[in-house]
Amino acid sequence: MKLNLGLLFGGRSGEHEVSLQSAKSIANAVNRENFTLFLLAIDKQGNWFLADEKNYLLHANDPKNIKLNVRSEQQISLIPNNNTNQILRLSDGRDMGTLDAIFPIIHGTFGEDGSLQGFCSMLNLPCVGADVLGSSLGMDKSITKQLLIQGGIPVAKFVLAEKNCNIDQVIEGTKKNFGYPVFVKPACSGSSVGVFKAENDKVLKDAIKRALRYDSRVLVEECIEGREIECAILGNDDLLASIPGEIIPRHAFYSYEAKYLDSEGARLDMPANIPDQVVEQVQYLAKKTYKLLSCSGMARVDMFLTQTGDLILNEINTLPGFTKISMYPKLLELSGIPYPELIERLVNLALEKHKLKETHLRNILSESSY
Repeated sequence: MKLNLGLLFGGRSGEHEVSLQSAKSIANAVNRENFTLFLLAIDKQGNWFLADEKNYLLHANDPKNIKLNVRSEQQISLIPNNNTNQILRLSDGRDMGTLDAIFPIIHGTFGEDGSLQGFCSMLNLPCVGADVLGSSLGMDKSITKQLLIQGGIPVAKFVLAEKNCNIDQVIEGTKKNFGYPVFVKPACSGSSVGVFKAENDKVLKDAIKRALRYDSRVLVEECIEGREIECAILGNDDLLASIPGEIIPRHAFYSYEAKYLDSEGARLDMPANIPDQVVEQVQYLAKKTYKLLSCSGMARVDMFLTQTGDLILNEINTLPGFTKISMYPKLLELSGIPYPELIERLVNLALEKHKLKETHLRNILSESSY
């Protein structure tokens, strides 16, 4: 029996265009014998549309100019109804179908931070990837680091700058704790959006001010000299850690442009040229991080391998890119899971997780005295 799968993409996010690229790749790879695909597009104003697969993107092969191609008469809303989720067209109230599961591929704000996951929970709709807790923890770099430190996982030293803080004091704290060069990152922004490198007081002050335009909390983080190693994780309880890969940036660092706009922005070495013992350490650290942050479904775990052989956790991405140059699907394909099979596994993991949550809820309600 075919499942009705909603592919949700676009959104009010600084990574809107990346999401369109990921959606295109997923739509092309979905096994249509097992899934009926509904393309659910969200524009930058937050309006939802049921897109026509034949022409839902403009400049589809140009990452810098890719855009949604939707019309007002395609605008829809999801309506929960007797444990089903109907897609209603707003122009005439027509029922456009029901959904069995959602595959959200909205990177960043309102897609990766727990907001969308909470919405799906309220709709009683199985959702691919992490739940509300795992999503929100993974999105917030400052909270992630604090939890990792408590869990004994090594991370780069950092200083937190908040809205209306004394930037001069932040700069002094930075120099006292680790010194230049440093990276400045919004606490809750993904894919290197709003990330700056600073090598002196003047540049750092300007970088903090600029980063605070994206978030009310900003991390000033020590620069780790090391190789950038990435590991893909798949699963809920029984976890598969991929063969690790290595990012070798051709830019000053692995920026948003290098990741998504410049096909020559970085070299991807898969597998990473590291000893078997280090491979095992990377996989162990990735799984430990995944579990510590209450993740499920999938995540990409990024870390640095220093010249002394130490592994330092950089970040976790609970909704990694699925573009044609993205590491997550490439690493799992290298590990024996082709792209179409990966999509199917992720949907099944979402259904499995949802079924367990429903069991827990029934048990709670059965014990209720109200």
